[in-house]
Amino acid sequence: MAHAINPTAAAHQAHAGESDFTTYLASKLPLVEDALARTAPRIMPEHRADVADDLDRYLYTPLSRFTASGGKRVRPVLALLGAEAVGAPAELALSCGIAIELFQSAALIHDDIADESELRRGEPCLHRTEGTGLAINAGDLALTRVFEVVLVDETLPAERRLRLLEGLARMERYTLEGQALDLGWARDARWDITSDAYLDMVEDKTAWYSAALPLALGALAGGADDEVVHALIEIGRPAGIAFQIQDDLLNLVGDADAQGKDFRSDITEGKRTLAVVTALEHLPEEQRAELVAILEARTTNPDKLGRAVELIEAGGGIAHCRERAEELAHTAIARTEHLARSGAVTTEACQLICSMVRFFIERAS
Repeated sequence: MAHAINPTAAAHQAHAGESDFTTYLASKLPLVEDALARTAPRIMPEHRADVADDLDRYLYTPLSRFTASGGKRVRPVLALLGAEAVGAPAELALSCGIAIELFQSAALIHDDIADESELRRGEPCLHRTEGTGLAINAGDLALTRVFEVVLVDETLPAERRLRLLEGLARMERYTLEGQALDLGWARDARWDITSDAYLDMVEDKTAWYSAALPLALGALAGGADDEVVHALIEIGRPAGIAFQIQDDLLNLVGDADAQGKDFRSDITEGKRTLAVVTALEHLPEEQRAELVAILEARTTNPDKLGRAVELIEAGGGIAHCRERAEELAHTAIARTEHLARSGAVTTEACQLICSMVRFFIERAS
């Protein structure tokens, strides 16, 4: 049985900043990077040498290069935290953590194609360097690896592997539902989306695979019971939405130098973010029409981008994002405190989860 944490201490720890989670993140990064390298897909063995060379060039190297350029590896580290939260070794959650990171690669590759994006992490998108067909194929390979890395993980009992695969399939379904809404609204030039509808969409598209299921599947890999798995999902859902809201804010009003060419790309791509849909709900008709015109123009003009941010701010979009992110963070922390009182997870894990939530909404990149 894990030890409960004092809820007051948890709240204090949560508001102390992000240092504990960032330290944990850095400490687990080598474990994740090593596992990614060890589980990198290999060419099927039946091929001639010259064909194998071409497969490496057209499929395996592009995916490996894209995955290697990944961000902070928050998702797989959350899976490790989920396992340790229930007193299990972090290594038990490596395969599901790597599976989620590979799903992230697939989702980003396909998302960039659907959005006709130019840049990813400051570099040309994969479909810009390899062509659309090969980029789609590389994303599809990442999707097959999501299940393969768990299937071959003999450190886990077969029944537990099956439950992890069920969870990963559920994660993919939610993400696809969210993506369908996001793409459908864009295809149909929908600017009547409410902030509540946006939050539903982003919960499906982002929150499940960015926070809720990494924590929950990590705990499941560690042998957690259904009650703990469900509790971690209920913590991760609001935390994951807050994570995306902060992403939206950083793209609009974050550090331009840190983001480089990606800065304000959401405006160029006409994305329906919480800041945008909130502003469109509240702006007078003339200003609303002006903002929509900029969003539809796919402009990269700095003055136009700046004007769009002015309009979004005038419509209350920036302030609402900050308020909503804080509300969601408060919900996630309160649920963590409730879980802590049950004694079902470790004291340190509760502190780290609270710190993680603050990290999600206080990070600068």
